[in-house]
Amino acid sequence: MSYKPPFTITSKMLNLVSDITEALAKIESTQNNIITPYLRKTNRIKTLAGTLEIEGNLLGEEKITAILDGKRVLGTMRELAEVDGAIKAYEKFEEYQYDSLDDLLQAHKILMTDILTTAGTFRRVNVGVGSESGVSHVAPRHERVPELMIDLFEWLQNSDDHPLIKSSVFHYEFEFIHPFSDGNGRIGRLWQSVILYHYKSIFSSIATESIVRDYQDKYYKALDSGELGESTPFIEFMLGVILEAIENVPNNVPNNVPKERELSIISLITENSKVTVKELAIRFSVNDKTIKRDLEKLKQENKIKRVGSTRSGYWEVLV
Repeated sequence: MSYKPPFTITSKMLNLVSDITEALAKIESTQNNIITPYLRKTNRIKTLAGTLEIEGNLLGEEKITAILDGKRVLGTMRELAEVDGAIKAYEKFEEYQYDSLDDLLQAHKILMTDILTTAGTFRRVNVGVGSESGVSHVAPRHERVPELMIDLFEWLQNSDDHPLIKSSVFHYEFEFIHPFSDGNGRIGRLWQSVILYHYKSIFSSIATESIVRDYQDKYYKALDSGELGESTPFIEFMLGVILEAIENVPNNVPNNVPKERELSIISLITENSKVTVKELAIRFSVNDKTIKRDLEKLKQENKIKRVGSTRSGYWEVLV
């Protein structure tokens, strides 16, 4: 193996890997009961909305749901093309081979085909990656991109690092190389999820990208904080994101929400559409996980729905 990305294994990483492994085991033990078609669809919509919102496409979960249901929605040609490309790229999610450069190029072609004439091919110009303070990173010269990507995939194929760490390193290195003229962020996030899926299939139902969206500023800061291309801060950040995404999966959806609490939750949401899980938990003297299970059941019964992100969205009563 000719190339090894620079990073340092830290105690924080090891602790997060341990916590993630434990959280995954809890979900996998009841996977058949909790990973329903409804949850799969809901988390895929969260994934699509999350990865697109990071890039400035604000059509959101509601309009993406409408598009998936075959309805027409208002948006610019660019916004609609981005949504259509993301939907089609993620439809192939379980078919991609995580260690195939050809598959990654194909994913980029699907994602960007209606946006770039060069979709599916490496950039042929030199680029700088911008931030609020200006250009934060000058990507490698375009002539070097094919070689660097081949080296990165060779490392991915042969590395003995834990898949959780390896997926994060790949994500960072990919963004550092910046191989395409557009769509690098979306493909980087997609491919980390593909790597995670090949580690544990449960990741096809975990909306990691939506958590990245909720911590967008920290995400970019973590990408910029490595010294001399060293990805340690980014690995720690992404492991934290992965853990939170797993913890957001309901580990036990009850058959019935107690009727009195169900009616009270709906009433409180009617009064305050931005009421939080924490506020509901305090109101009913239960823990956050209980409220999350209650809300998940009410969503499955089409009595409420969530519009927008966990942090900035709101609840809508449907009954």
